[in-house]
Amino acid sequence: MGFVYYDFFAGGGMAGVGLGNDWTSVFANDIDEMKAAAYRAHHGDHALLVKDIRQVKSSDLPGIADLAWASFPCQDLSLAGNGAGLSGERSGMFWPFWHLMRALDKDARAPRVIVLENVFGVLTSNDGNDFATIASAFSGRGYRFGAVVIDAEHFVPQSRPRVFIVGIRKDVKLPATALGHGPSELWHPRALLAAHAKLSKAAATKWIWWHLPKPAKRNVGLADLIEDNPSGVKWHTTDETKYLLSLMSPVHRSKVEAVKLLKRKTVGTIYRRTRPDGTGGKAQRAEIRFDDIAGCLRTPRGGSSRQTIMVVDGNSVRSRLLSPREATRLMGLPDEYPLPKRYNDAYHVAGDGVAAPVVRYLAQHIVEPALTQSAVTGSKRRISRYRRV
Repeated sequence: MGFVYYDFFAGGGMAGVGLGNDWTSVFANDIDEMKAAAYRAHHGDHALLVKDIRQVKSSDLPGIADLAWASFPCQDLSLAGNGAGLSGERSGMFWPFWHLMRALDKDARAPRVIVLENVFGVLTSNDGNDFATIASAFSGRGYRFGAVVIDAEHFVPQSRPRVFIVGIRKDVKLPATALGHGPSELWHPRALLAAHAKLSKAAATKWIWWHLPKPAKRNVGLADLIEDNPSGVKWHTTDETKYLLSLMSPVHRSKVEAVKLLKRKTVGTIYRRTRPDGTGGKAQRAEIRFDDIAGCLRTPRGGSSRQTIMVVDGNSVRSRLLSPREATRLMGLPDEYPLPKRYNDAYHVAGDGVAAPVVRYLAQHIVEPALTQSAVTGSKRRISRYRRV
């Protein structure tokens, strides 16, 4: 059995990688030509429309999709943003997307499942009112819906908590195995509970506490993903590594010294941050972690957004930027995934994407069980409905 999907804010197509071979994209959209090139290199361009979503029309979308996936822009919802939330220029792109969903609904072509993905800040933006607004959008279209917070570190050695809002069309049978009796400590943190408490009465009646099984223990560590001979980056000189060490506070420098005593190869990750210097000013600091988990990948808007690794083996200490291939491995992408040639472009595609194993987990435990139970089944029957309307 096969499924078909729309991919909005598609980037490098990581949602499609996570969904897997049983899924076919019949429409994908992004405004960024660089990311679109990365999408084409992996998925081809038969379904891709490079256009501002505000200019996309419902007639551009063929048929009725099993799934509409939307990883809409996070900048105005993140802690580093300006607090504009859904009113912001970038995160406000949720609204053109939702207008398309409304248009499809009015045309009796609403997707059977809608999944939104965004940063943790979507729960707290504008004191939780932005999340309540999204919830009302789902309930207003008749979707039963719920949210979970999944950290990619369950599957890959990267700390990357993200919020996934999953809505099921009202005529699609809910999968019994995915229905919880209440919130789960693993998937529904305190911030999500607080956001849920702010839902309107109408939205609250459509809310579902999604149940997901606990993932198996991850068996891949950060050191397993690091290249000895990386492409796209060079190892720092001895002086550059010494300078990086000089930027560390005594606490972080002591971490390096402690790891030296282990007498085995250990990989740490570093971000540069601006911190108070204790005299009323600020100073740049290099902060390292040796917990075998990389920090959250970001888009490379500046040097501090690019993650540095430090490899310690006894008294040997080497450092360099994370390589593009290592970044894609941290997103759960196969080494066959084609990368842009420029370092910043490759890092941007990875840092702006969704971790593929998390997508697979949601598809396996919520999306696909719902679709296989619904009335319209069989890939041939669905795909035959895909025509321009």
